[in-house]
Amino acid sequence: MADDRLNQRNWLQTVPELVVECAEEWDLQLGEPYPPGDAGYAQRVELPDGAPAVLKLIYPDRESTHEAAAIERLDGDGVVRLLEYDAERWAMLLERCEPGTPLSVAGGETALGVLIGLLPRIWKPAGPPFMPLADEAAWWVEYLPGQWASAGEPFERRLLDAALDALVTLPATQGEQVLLQQDLHGDNVLASQREPWLMIDPKPLVGEREFSVAPIVRSDELGSTRRDVLYRFDRLTSELGLDRDRARGWTIGQTIAWSCYTDHHVPHVETVRWLLDAR
Repeated sequence: MADDRLNQRNWLQTVPELVVECAEEWDLQLGEPYPPGDAGYAQRVELPDGAPAVLKLIYPDRESTHEAAAIERLDGDGVVRLLEYDAERWAMLLERCEPGTPLSVAGGETALGVLIGLLPRIWKPAGPPFMPLADEAAWWVEYLPGQWASAGEPFERRLLDAALDALVTLPATQGEQVLLQQDLHGDNVLASQREPWLMIDPKPLVGEREFSVAPIVRSDELGSTRRDVLYRFDRLTSELGLDRDRARGWTIGQTIAWSCYTDHHVPHVETVRWLLDAR
């Protein structure tokens, strides 16, 4: 993953020029940028009529390839609206959330309730251009063993084996294929005026609903203890009527896959241990 970080540093050097080009293309007044994020660059802007908006430049990576298409597909239903999109520059002009407070500061119980309410709104029938969950799982299976070994075997082999087993066995027996957000958590939902809370930064896939609980179960900003993790899993699967075994398998699989290139490696791995030991 070192090459990805290097590529992102190189991409960041192009951001000032991209911002100027987008401002000219869409006749924007530039405001203050938002704090840097992992998935791109965002800056406050005003439209020609003075309305507030956000200019987002997407870092071109695998998970973000169809972010704009996902926002367009959801058409404002629990998500910020897409105002303009420049595919060549990976640039989006988006509805601005004000005051923009992240859901994670609302407290774990409140935040979980909001996320449970958002998930069914995301689950719309979908197909191309979105990546099938089965294809993403196959990619994880291909790279995970080598990544685990090259990282110095950072966690016990049983966690890797559990993830690989889930990622190999679950895809062929999935239920209805719907739009998924594989990075839905308390910092990707913001307080807004059009609705109390709106989602940002979707990382779309198409697959069965049970996969959707994974990012929320491991969201340590909503509570980081074993009790917190298992409570989120129990409440999500119960209130949304999801198959617990499949939801657990997908959560284990994706959480281990993402643990290999995240600053949240330790809580990710701990989440998987707790889910395995609680069976």
